[in-house]
Amino acid sequence: MDTYSLLREFADSWMLLALFAFFIGVVIWVMRPGSRDTYENVADIPFRNEDAPARAARHASDEEH
Repeated sequence: MDTYSLLREFADSWMLLALFAFFIGVVIWVMRPGSRDTYENVADIPFRNEDAPARAARHASDEEH
């Protein structure tokens, strides 16, 4: 059996199962009860600077000095 056939057989069976288990693990990790505050905090990042975009606010403060 050549290398390609061996790797192809492995990828079609066990690696598919391993990657599916990894995907399910990531979904469970993201949906765990304690992660809600973390993801809400990250989701609010674009709305923290309500007056102007962060870059414009930074340049405006540089011009004042």
